[in-house]
Amino acid sequence: MELERMLRSQGFGSRAECRALVCAGRVSINGRVCTDASLAFEPEGLRFVVDGVEWCYCRFAYLALHKPAGYECSRHPGHHPSVYSLLPWQLVARGVQAVGRLDQDTTGLLLFTDDGPFIHHCTSPRKQVPKVYEVTTRESVDDAQVDALLNGVVLHGEAQSLSAVACSRLDDRRLRLTVTLGKYHLVKRMVAAAGNSVEGLHRVAIGGLLLPASLSPGQWVWLGSGELRCLTDRG
Repeated sequence: MELERMLRSQGFGSRAECRALVCAGRVSINGRVCTDASLAFEPEGLRFVVDGVEWCYCRFAYLALHKPAGYECSRHPGHHPSVYSLLPWQLVARGVQAVGRLDQDTTGLLLFTDDGPFIHHCTSPRKQVPKVYEVTTRESVDDAQVDALLNGVVLHGEAQSLSAVACSRLDDRRLRLTVTLGKYHLVKRMVAAAGNSVEGLHRVAIGGLLLPASLSPGQWVWLGSGELRCLTDRG
């Protein structure tokens, strides 16, 4: 693949912008500055440096972000900053999308990719990919509320009851709740239907992928093949 085309595929701009980037001596491969945008390389696994920052060619980008509170999962947010502002502009430019959404006040694991089938796998109700949340409630949680969440609650506007895949108490006012659907405000509505209300919501896992303990709010990481298997081998 020609260097200019490879840079375009990774989000570094238009054809003209990528050519200018190379001609200005701002791109290096294997420690050598490249000034010929038409040079061809085997892209798979290729590491390159642009303006002193190292990148690795990826046909598709797969990312995990520790979403902080106060960010909207939208490219055009209404009242709060966009989660896309937490990512490098090159990844946004290449078209990564949030895999599902978290409310602005919800924190935790949020995935991004430009791989459409992967997004479908993670979000399709038919795939039954579990999403695990730690829920802080306003009132103490009793056995009846846990049983209701496990056995099914009827939400406003829904014809059938919905139940959690798993639900357990972490302490008097905290639950660990697992669901597979991605309905609007699902966890908040389920907890309300069980007779309580949500004061804090934090997603700790999707499928078999846990939010890395080392990842601080606002930070992101690339996902490797092992992490992707945790997502695609389930559901």
